[in-house]
Amino acid sequence: MKKFLAIGAAALTLAGAVTAGIVAYTVSARPAADTALELALDAAVLRQGSTGSEVKEVQRRLKQWGYYSGAVDGIFGAGTKKAVIAFQKKNGLTADGVVGKATYKALGMNSSYNALNGGSSGSSSSGSSNYTSSDVYVLAKCIYAEGRGESYTGQVAIGAVIMNRVKSPSFPNTVAGVVYQSGAFTAVSDGQINLEPDQTAYNAARDAMNGWDPTYGCLYYYNPAVATSAWIFSRPTVTVIGKHVFAK
Repeated sequence: MKKFLAIGAAALTLAGAVTAGIVAYTVSARPAADTALELALDAAVLRQGSTGSEVKEVQRRLKQWGYYSGAVDGIFGAGTKKAVIAFQKKNGLTADGVVGKATYKALGMNSSYNALNGGSSGSSSSGSSNYTSSDVYVLAKCIYAEGRGESYTGQVAIGAVIMNRVKSPSFPNTVAGVVYQSGAFTAVSDGQINLEPDQTAYNAARDAMNGWDPTYGCLYYYNPAVATSAWIFSRPTVTVIGKHVFAK
């Protein structure tokens, strides 16, 4: 009996040694580049305790969107986590307070999203890198002409509607085509489109091109104080920002 026990113990010891050797080999054989990439991707995910410029950008966007009221200081504290959770709930995401790929995408932070989506950059169809300086200029002109009296979020929202139309099969597929579509925008009809945009309008245009959409996918907006079309009033209202109603 003792002989069998001794043999069994020896076999277990040998198996353990072999297993340990395999594990050690797997870890040591792992390419350093892969390990570095995994560490970089893990660092790109933001959670309570994170700090830096990425956190500051998340705070800035959440604050402009009305989810966050704290300081834009680049410190991911309890207040930032609470704001992230509120944003995630509103956008149908897992409400865990962690800014990962899906949350980055919803925030319109495409560089961070792309990093977590395979380490690429500039590949998202909604990124401003896919548009020319002329596209940015035309979008900024329309934002300025249509909404220069609105809040920054309200100006981004106008740009987002235009970008949503570019992506929709029901509208022209270019920024200029959407902006100058006959009868689409009052500012084009009355000539205000020819005003030179300010820096705020340029910033709003880039944010809209980078995916920030305070309208949640709307294709229309109007000022109920001056709108006369019965049809536009029939569109389902999604949100109201400043003087504008945004609808689908």
